[in-house]
Amino acid sequence: MHYVIIGGVAAGMSAAMEIVRTDESAEITVLERGTDYSYGQCGLPYVVNGVVPSLDDVVARSVKTFREKYHMDARVNTEVTNIDVQDQKVKGIDTETKETIEVPYDRLLIASGSDPIVPDWEGVQLKGIHTLKTLRDTEGMMNDLTDNVNHVTIVGGGYVGLEMAESFKTLGKNVTLIQRGQQVAKIFDEDMAELIHEEAKKNDIELILGESVEAFLGKDRVEAVKTDKRSHDTDFVLLAIGVQPNTSILKDTGIHMNEQGAIHVNAYMKTSIKNIYSAGDCATQYHLVKQLDDHIPLGTTANKQGRIAGANMAGNPLSFKGIVGTSIVKFFDLTLGRTGLSEREAKQLNLPYSIQTTKANSYAGYYPGGETLYIKLLYHTKTNELLGGQIIGKKGVDKRIDVLATALYNKMTIHQLLDLDLAYAPPYNGVWDPTQQMARKV
Repeated sequence: MHYVIIGGVAAGMSAAMEIVRTDESAEITVLERGTDYSYGQCGLPYVVNGVVPSLDDVVARSVKTFREKYHMDARVNTEVTNIDVQDQKVKGIDTETKETIEVPYDRLLIASGSDPIVPDWEGVQLKGIHTLKTLRDTEGMMNDLTDNVNHVTIVGGGYVGLEMAESFKTLGKNVTLIQRGQQVAKIFDEDMAELIHEEAKKNDIELILGESVEAFLGKDRVEAVKTDKRSHDTDFVLLAIGVQPNTSILKDTGIHMNEQGAIHVNAYMKTSIKNIYSAGDCATQYHLVKQLDDHIPLGTTANKQGRIAGANMAGNPLSFKGIVGTSIVKFFDLTLGRTGLSEREAKQLNLPYSIQTTKANSYAGYYPGGETLYIKLLYHTKTNELLGGQIIGKKGVDKRIDVLATALYNKMTIHQLLDLDLAYAPPYNGVWDPTQQMARKV
């Protein structure tokens, strides 16, 4: 059986390794347009500021390892240009030699990931304007962050924008963050986002809200960012607007995709075309709370979907159970965690919901060193089923978000949180966990 995989990072190589474990006679060809395999993109902001010492530290397995230890035809600098779904062939070009390639497949996995959104703004090609997605992006950015760069401007207030704001500030740069809307971190509700705004201001991050970027000014290198209201002088720009699925090569294949270009897959990672599977940032994910296909590109999901795709391709039927929309990020002294639905999403789905909010201590109240947790829970007004949770604080956020994510996965009501046997000792918790305290109030 000849397996072909487009994409050599999270989903693609998780699938490849699962195929190796399942099918001892597998022939695997991986086509990667970049130069690197199997690395942790989420670690890149911490390489930039030196918390992670080297780019090598975020690489799980090298191209050489896949070739020599696992006997894969692991190619680099290979840009796929077309998929012939009738004859089951992948066509492309070697971007170094310019030679065309054609690789037949018995089963194909599209794990092409996503690309940073780069609008067609005037001046976007100026030097000093960067995106952050790959190891080479990171390397180029670090080489450009010389002592001559004093002021960094970030366009976009999502997770990458926030993480990089902290990273640049750690390097001693002046940082401005421009967000088109009235809040950063749109996956949080406005009342919770205010805590993030306060943390940004506390750490001398200049927040520019409600302005839309229109152009970049400069002769050879960027010198200013022009918005719909004014211009902001800068030495360096990071575009962190978001990502879009890398699926433009599929528009003539007939593969079903959503409006954003993410490939529709079923629970077995199968697409609408026979013998073609998809996983990771280029594919949809079934959202258990929304009860519909969604697109939330995260490394955790990519690795899970890749493993399941590889197993099914190699004949071991496994199903992807879905996501509940869990994510977490460090922003200076705060941890920002969320899972399930926000108020905005609940309204879009026309769900009747109620809210419970509280401030609680991360430890037992009498134990020194505790920090305030700001917690917001959403639950269904009629059924009391938990719909979502947002927690922001300095300590203990990850513990509670994971509990709420598990509760959402199991469709628990807010009252059933009271029945959970959660860990307690004064240095870690109160006798009633803050989430359980909220359930008691309901």
